Amino acid sequence: MAASGSPRDRRMIGRLRLASQRLAGEGATSVAGLVRWMTAMQAQDLPAALWAVGVRVPGAGISDVRAAIDSGTVVRSWPMRGTLHLVAPEDLRWMLDLTAERLTRSIAARHRQLEITWTDVEKARDLALDRILADGPVSRPGLFKVFEAGGQPTQGQRGIHLLGTLCRHGWLVPGPLSGNQQLIAAFDEWIPESRRMERQEAIAEFALRYFRSHGPATLRDFAWWTQLPLTEVRAAFQHVRHQLVELEIEGTSYWLSPDVAALLDSGVPGGRSLHLLPGFDEFVLGYTDRTPVLAPEHFDLIVPGGNGVFKKTVVAAGKVVGAWALQGTGRGAAVVPELFDGTKPMGPAAQAALTKAAHRYITFLAT
Repeated sequence: MAASGSPRDRRMIGRLRLASQRLAGEGATSVAGLVRWMTAMQAQDLPAALWAVGVRVPGAGISDVRAAIDSGTVVRSWPMRGTLHLVAPEDLRWMLDLTAERLTRSIAARHRQLEITWTDVEKARDLALDRILADGPVSRPGLFKVFEAGGQPTQGQRGIHLLGTLCRHGWLVPGPLSGNQQLIAAFDEWIPESRRMERQEAIAEFALRYFRSHGPATLRDFAWWTQLPLTEVRAAFQHVRHQLVELEIEGTSYWLSPDVAALLDSGVPGGRSLHLLPGFDEFVLGYTDRTPVLAPEHFDLIVPGGNGVFKKTVVAAGKVVGAWALQGTGRGAAVVPELFDGTKPMGPAAQAALTKAAHRYITFLAT
């Protein structure tokens, strides 16, 4: 399906993504509903992940997001790219079924270096489940002590690779929070109900939900996001493309939901919006091509030295215009922006929007 209207160029992509990601226009009504809508949300930095949810759910406080993780209505695990994400609990197993084998092959050489065999994995599984099923979820250090006592060394990243393997294969899963760490639970106890799908059906649903929540985006964006083979992605996509809208912008096909595409005719929101997004937010990180929202000359200002650590971003009207930091704590805390064009003073409207966004963030931390 092609859009009846289309942006003149790539400048509208960011604002359409704001709408798809529930950052502009219709907001999410619950923490669990937002995570389910987003399909998967980058979450290796827990405080950043909590705010990534909070900024999209009007009125939510940090305690609401933590409570969703503690209750298991939101799960934080490694569904793809070997990176922690927030997902709906019923989705995790079928995502792992799609991605675990390819990731296992990619790290096989590292496992040989660490002298991890499949027999070691099975032994670690039995040790972990015996401990957890008897005494409940355990901390990572506690689990590593169980491994060590059972003859499975954990030094030199061996422990984390054992844990990651057990999680990828659906035996263990990070469960309730303990401070800024998570206790490790038995998968089938923590997630008693999981969906099952055939591979092509699962890829098709994965793609459909990604484009609805992240569009406009390309097939290459989705293939990178999931690390699924592009050939499989293209084949499965044919089953759901009729449920999406295609926008051709400067010779590239972008896909998005009909509801968001309709905004091109009725009015795209977010033209005067300003958001303070966390580091690693899906708005920046959820695409292999980030140039529609982040100018290439500013990449190093968001990911200094290309070290893989994404800074917090100031997003105005769908464009990344700077970074920001929080100085102080409690009532004395203040948001300090670091705009790319630091020589240009913010106008009254932009300053008011920044003040409002900062108040929302500080309120989130306090509730």
